Amino acid sequence: MDLKVYYQKLRQLEGSIAEPDVVVASLATPDGGRAGVLTQVPRALAAKLIVEGGARLATEEENLAYAQQVAEAKRTAEQSAAASRIQVTVVSEPQEDGRKPKGKSKIPQE
Repeated sequence: MDLKVYYQKLRQLEGSIAEPDVVVASLATPDGGRAGVLTQVPRALAAKLIVEGGARLATEEENLAYAQQVAEAKRTAEQSAAASRIQVTVVSEPQEDGRKPKGKSKIPQE
C-alpha cells in the first residue's frame, strides 16, 4: 500500500468525523476478529480502523443500542458498589430478666 495514499485517506476520513468520540462496529477479519462488536473510540483511532478495514462507523440504531448497553453496565456497577458498601450491625436485645445476652465478651475476666 502506498503510504502517501494511506495517510491521505486517514486525514480525509478523520476530518469528516465531527464528534471527538464515535462508536464503531468491528468487521470480521482473517486473523479472528469478530464482526459487530461495538466500541467507542477517539476520532483518530476510528479513522485508522476504518481505513485499515477493521471497523465501520456504527449506524444510529447501533449507537442507541450501545448507549443503552453502557447505561445498563454503569447501573449494574453502581448497584454492586453500593451493595459492597452496606454495613450491617447485629444488635441483640437484652433479656427480660435483666441479664446481658450471652456471647463472647471483649473484656478479659479474671
